[in-house]
Amino acid sequence: MDNPTKDTSKTQELTYELRVKDAMDVNFITIESSTSMKSLREILRKKRILGVPVADNGQLVGIISIEDYVECMENGNLDEIVGNVMTKNVITIFSDEPLINAVRNFDKYHFTRFPVLERENGKIVGMVSKIDTIKGILKKLEIAYDDKHLNKFSTRSLINDLIADKICIELKYDVEGGNFEKAGNASTRLKKSLKKLGLSSSITRRVTISTYEAEINIVSYTEKGVITARVYSDKITVNLEDKGPGIEDVDKAMTPGYSNAPGWVRELGFGAGMGLPNMKKFSDEMTVNSVVGKGTTLNLVFYLNE
Repeated sequence: MDNPTKDTSKTQELTYELRVKDAMDVNFITIESSTSMKSLREILRKKRILGVPVADNGQLVGIISIEDYVECMENGNLDEIVGNVMTKNVITIFSDEPLINAVRNFDKYHFTRFPVLERENGKIVGMVSKIDTIKGILKKLEIAYDDKHLNKFSTRSLINDLIADKICIELKYDVEGGNFEKAGNASTRLKKSLKKLGLSSSITRRVTISTYEAEINIVSYTEKGVITARVYSDKITVNLEDKGPGIEDVDKAMTPGYSNAPGWVRELGFGAGMGLPNMKKFSDEMTVNSVVGKGTTLNLVFYLNE
């Protein structure tokens, strides 16, 4: 059996695989900044909502809530326009970000929902809440369930029937640094390959999550990297190499939440400082070799033990 202390759920796996756009609610309303606070009350009442994004020409400029309305009413300022009362510094998320980033933001900021923006033009294209996240995962689970029962052939059984002293299947993926639109593609392709090989769901999830975290690090910090997975009869090894700046302090980098990601990377929704800790958590063995100015090599081992 797989190690229960390192086991992951299907839900965890899907939060890495799914994008925000796969779960967000596109049936949302916005109001303009010139809307009066008196009109806001009727909008909130009719739609039975507690807050609404404020957008001018599709561009998000703020957010207004029922608390803002109550405060205006108490101060006798209902003649004000929304633009003078709204919260302008709004925490948002991009539609192409992994859903795991939204989950982390729910936990970090304790908000119930976030406005979703299109990365290319900055326009608001949806809203995502915890409920939307759950619905998106459930929908994906249903599809995964159907796929599982449509394909019962296990390539791994074929591997076990082969006659050799040692059997190894090597899977190699190139990762392009700085390309956040493709971030996660390599780990997703690896996951599909492991499923075709008949690996258990928990092993596949652990490998996928660990590889995803490593892939995001390559995209965030380096020009390019290579992920090499090798499947043996008793284990899976994943080797990750990059020619990036290296890690100055590996011990500090292993601290959850620690990150030296540049500001532009954080603005893209990455660099949360959970990469190496998650890789260590979900793998059975992990070694890190890093030379400042030359690059980093990560070696992960996952024992099958089934």
